[in-house]
Amino acid sequence: MGPVAGGILLFFLCLTSLTCANTTPIIQSYVYRVCEDIPKGVVAFTINATDRENDRLTYSLTEPNKEFFTVNEDNGDVSVVKDLDREKNYLMELGVIVSDGPNETPATISIILLDANNKRPRFSQSPYDISVEENFPKGTALLKVQAVDEDSGDAGLVQYSIDEVIPSRGLSLFSIGSSSGEVKLNRSLDYALNPFYQLKISATDSGGRCYYNTTTYLNSTVSAFITVVDIPNLDPEFIGLPYEGKVEEHSPVGQSVFQVTARDQDKGVNDEIKYSIENSTKDGLFSISEDYGVISVLSAIDREDTGPTVILTVKATESKLNSQGINASTTARVQINIEDINDNRPEFYKCEDSGDENCVAASNFTGKVSEHMSGFIFINMMVKDIDENSQIRLILEGDDKNVFSVEPQFITRGGMVQLLVRQPQNLDFERKQQMVLEVTAIDEENHNFNSTATVTINITDTNDNSPHFAQDTYKFSLREHSPAEMVFGTVTAVDPDTMDQGNIIYRLLPDSILPYFNVKPETGEIYVVDEALLDREVRSLYLATLVARDTHNNSGTTVLEITLTDINDQHPVINREVYLVFVAEGADFNVTIQATDGDESNTANSKIVFGIEPSRYSDNFTIDPNTGVLRNLGQLDLEVLDPKLNGQIELNVTATDSGTPPLSTVVRVNINIEDVNDNGPQFAASSYTFSVKEGEKGGFVGSVFAEDWDQTKIFNRISFSIIGGNVGSFIIRTYEEERGYRGDITVDQNVELDYDSSSKQFILQVEAADLEQVKALATVEVNLLDVNDERPKFNITQSVTVKENTTITGVVANFTGSDKDGNHSLVYELVSMNCRCDGLLTPCNSFILDRTGEVRANPQGEKLDYEKCDQVLIEAQVVDEFTEKGRNNSATTGEMVINIEDINDNAPEFIHSDSVFVVLPESTSQGTSVGAVRATDRDSEINGKITFTVTEVKFEDSDGDTADPGMLFSADNTFQDGIYVGTIQINGDIDIQKKGKYVVTVNATDSGGLSTGTKVDIHIILETYRVELEFTSSRTEVQNNLNEIIRVLTVATKATVRIVEITSDTPEASRASENTFIVAYFVYSNGTALTPAEVEVLITNPDYSLQLLELGLHTIGTGLAPTPESHTFELILLGIVGGLIIVLAVLTISMICTRRSYKRKLKAAKAMNSASKVTFDNQKSGPVVPGTNKYTMEGANPVLNLNIDTAMALDLDEDGTKAGKEKLSLLMAVICLVTVPDKVVAHSDTGPRSPLRAVLVNKLGLFPGEHFDPACSLKHVVMEKWLLAPAVGTLSSTDTDDITFSGQTKSFMHREEDNKSPVYHEPLDAALAQRGWNKDLDDRPVAFKNPVFNSIDL
Repeated sequence: MGPVAGGILLFFLCLTSLTCANTTPIIQSYVYRVCEDIPKGVVAFTINATDRENDRLTYSLTEPNKEFFTVNEDNGDVSVVKDLDREKNYLMELGVIVSDGPNETPATISIILLDANNKRPRFSQSPYDISVEENFPKGTALLKVQAVDEDSGDAGLVQYSIDEVIPSRGLSLFSIGSSSGEVKLNRSLDYALNPFYQLKISATDSGGRCYYNTTTYLNSTVSAFITVVDIPNLDPEFIGLPYEGKVEEHSPVGQSVFQVTARDQDKGVNDEIKYSIENSTKDGLFSISEDYGVISVLSAIDREDTGPTVILTVKATESKLNSQGINASTTARVQINIEDINDNRPEFYKCEDSGDENCVAASNFTGKVSEHMSGFIFINMMVKDIDENSQIRLILEGDDKNVFSVEPQFITRGGMVQLLVRQPQNLDFERKQQMVLEVTAIDEENHNFNSTATVTINITDTNDNSPHFAQDTYKFSLREHSPAEMVFGTVTAVDPDTMDQGNIIYRLLPDSILPYFNVKPETGEIYVVDEALLDREVRSLYLATLVARDTHNNSGTTVLEITLTDINDQHPVINREVYLVFVAEGADFNVTIQATDGDESNTANSKIVFGIEPSRYSDNFTIDPNTGVLRNLGQLDLEVLDPKLNGQIELNVTATDSGTPPLSTVVRVNINIEDVNDNGPQFAASSYTFSVKEGEKGGFVGSVFAEDWDQTKIFNRISFSIIGGNVGSFIIRTYEEERGYRGDITVDQNVELDYDSSSKQFILQVEAADLEQVKALATVEVNLLDVNDERPKFNITQSVTVKENTTITGVVANFTGSDKDGNHSLVYELVSMNCRCDGLLTPCNSFILDRTGEVRANPQGEKLDYEKCDQVLIEAQVVDEFTEKGRNNSATTGEMVINIEDINDNAPEFIHSDSVFVVLPESTSQGTSVGAVRATDRDSEINGKITFTVTEVKFEDSDGDTADPGMLFSADNTFQDGIYVGTIQINGDIDIQKKGKYVVTVNATDSGGLSTGTKVDIHIILETYRVELEFTSSRTEVQNNLNEIIRVLTVATKATVRIVEITSDTPEASRASENTFIVAYFVYSNGTALTPAEVEVLITNPDYSLQLLELGLHTIGTGLAPTPESHTFELILLGIVGGLIIVLAVLTISMICTRRSYKRKLKAAKAMNSASKVTFDNQKSGPVVPGTNKYTMEGANPVLNLNIDTAMALDLDEDGTKAGKEKLSLLMAVICLVTVPDKVVAHSDTGPRSPLRAVLVNKLGLFPGEHFDPACSLKHVVMEKWLLAPAVGTLSSTDTDDITFSGQTKSFMHREEDNKSPVYHEPLDAALAQRGWNKDLDDRPVAFKNPVFNSIDL
């Protein structure tokens, strides 16, 4: 085979291999979140990977951090095998490999550890020890504790509290700031109370949780020792209180009585004490030594003069000044008891009720006692010996001393004296009214000391007798029904006791007699209580007991016998309440009336005479006065009677006795006359004339009346009927009236009378008949009338215009209507009223509609405001009040439109906006726009036109000083989207080197002269502060996340983020992955801004960088376009490498086609021997012969006929060493570097692009200034194209894909683990040598395994 044919065959083999290649798995997620407290053995996350061919995937882990996790090789579940600690490393990287069999995808994923609150707060110092003076004021900060919690968020937020204070009574003395940890005094300390306190302070975090649902709170404690330093701030104190001493009266001067002792409470000071007497209840009796506090007698003491005790107020004073600059002191009470000696005799005293201090000496006393009384007698006597503990004996003398005894007989010092009655029977008022005694008081210690007093006892009378009557029985007679209060007898009793004279009380017994009779309590007069109850016919004899009681409730009794005599007080009694008599008219009757009298028989009082009381019909009847027989005098005619009586005559018959005065009784006799039919019906009129409206079915025509004189319904009931005339058009119904009957004539319900027909009058014959068909006739004339049956309608209503804010209450418009009926009355009613506000109709009450149709402004309604509502729509209904038939309102409602006319009543209103930040280049020209204000005017059209003017400009520097720079700004007026815009333009030279802001006052004025002002802060920011943020997500995603991006950037930088523009590096129509750029400025409120470098430093905080990473942030740059650089060297290098590749390709094809020899069989045999010892994953069938194009030894053709060690793998199979792959991959990288277009300048240090690019540059061994295209950072599929790069040209940007990570830098390559160098090197070593790579591959990158190229396929 020739060289050309061999080259073509090789080309087609390579093309087929590329077409049939199996793609590598794709890892979808590179960032996972895991709780640091997740238990060992629990699945933390699952590696998210896919394969285009849906091959079975296996998973494995590599360094770094492989020792912390294990992975299920079948499903990618990653479990924890070692405890995680977020505080040591909040972001962990883990190497993973995902394989689909022939291909592997290595990557480094990022694991974000979530905090689980597993760190306790740690105090910076332990313990705390301070000394505090006791006079520190309330609120003084004593110390500040600080604890640090390594946890984040709430779990790292520490709260402080005081858990315990020793001693416990000091708990209320201290408080601690829950957030600051500052310990303060709640109230002053006191060294005397406690000189030392120990505080147990707790620091507790705010709790947190992650894997477990239970919130965990952790705390730590520390002790704080507070020593109280004593200062001289306490008064001295007396010890041994209370103080009480004693001294005998008349003791010598200078005699010691008592000693007091005081000490200084400030134990650290212990000042010397001086003593003095500040006060005494008896001055001049005692003195005290200044140094020792000994109290001595100063002058003579008389106990009877000074009293039993003397109270001294002793003062102890410190000799030195205290903390307040004064000599502290205190006082104590000292009681000196004066001991008595016997030198006085007993004396008698007469005392007032208020006590001993009002007692006066006396020798005569009086007392009072009731006769026959026993017990003590108060004589107001006190005996007293002013000597202490003197014993007094009392003796009673006199003629009547045996009747009494003195009590008590012995008294110590003194006391009250009383007499005790021993013989009460001798106390008889009637025999003796007064007794005189003598009382002697003797001092038992010295009988010569004695006194005598006279006591006079007055005896008073007592009630010891009962009242008594002169007779045992008293008899009385009186007429029955005697008047009430009539006295018919007096009975009195006698009592000899003096106090009962005229004081006897009388009473009748038993109580049952009291309703009839009673007695006057003071006089004994007996009188009638109720005359009605005194009825002889009921009871004629009464017995009662009269009781007399004196003032001591002693009583005496006598009997009263009372007899009643008869009077004519009984009316005759008729044996019936009513007599009923029934008689037919024209017939006779008789009935006997019977009566009795309860008065005494056979007397005039009981003799009865009968009679008839005069009445309307009484003359027709008569009665026998003795027998009581009642009869009629003539024929009875029912029709003559008043119909209201219903045929019944009522007579009143009297029965009268012959007593004085005569008494009578009346009985009613009802005589019922039964009716007979002896009368016929009679019409009230012989003819009637009525009218009825047309068209009224069932309409009422009129009524006829008739009456039958018979009195009962059975004979006088009448029925009406129409027997002549237009019988079919009318009907008549009968109704009973109060007198007679009524016949109502109506139009038949099925007949509608028409006025326009020929008949307008009807003559009817009406008959009235009773039940026995006695009849009468009457003529009825009916006339037909026309009716109002047309509906009203509205006339056309024109729209009207009313100015807003009008106060006119007159008519602004009118509704008018018409009606075809000649007789009508039109009124107008409001249906609805709606105002058009912002294009919507809402109910309102701005106007009033009168019944006449006049529309007026409603003074109580909503104010007309054009800016709120510009039109009012009123809907009304017209009604004909005289309509008789059909509907009385219009078929359609009337509408009126009232347009509200605008007036200029609103000033312009500015639309709020933030301060204006302006980016200026180095030189600025006049007319440059630096910002804008926006305003609206609620008025319409010309009234709402706004003109902006700049009225004042002030410059405020960073120190707050202001200056007048002149009118550097002006306003240009425009109208955009319904809003007036005032564009602020530079009107002079701006000094951009000044730091500060311009405060520009802008006025907005409408055409009516109403204006409003606002101030605009204009900050000048140089373009050098421009920051460009590159995001790997699309423009749409960035815009959707813009608010969150701005929030995170604002929190991270504490500056206001101003977005200038958002752009994309890919056209919208392209499907290629795009990067999005945000150009922004980071500005503070004082006008200062952050540089890109400062922004980058601030957002590297892990709390913010992770959030920005999730939001797609890729790089941070200056946002300024890079300066184009010369690529001459790169172009030259590209040409050289391209030529070398072409030469290499020609030489390879020639060698394959020409170099064959007989040694190939031997080499194949040797290769087969080696192959039998090795198993390959991609082996098809049987052993693979290394270095040949056969699977068996038969026909094997060694490649290039070179010396190939068959014991060595050719580095292109999966299980061999990777030296060949390293070289092939690196060659691909070289080809890529020299063939793709230059996009970015790669540097080994930080440049205008992401550190990611620099990492790739360093991994590939590029030098500063060399070019690297991001299109080369591809997965292995793109590497296929790298091999074809010399033939197909430059790779497009669509060949790019994501880059996986390994270790601490991002790379699509891995390192060779086997450091052994193979014996054989392929010819591409020459090309690799140009890059300076030697055989030691320890630090050289190795490309991905590429199963597309296989030694067998070659």
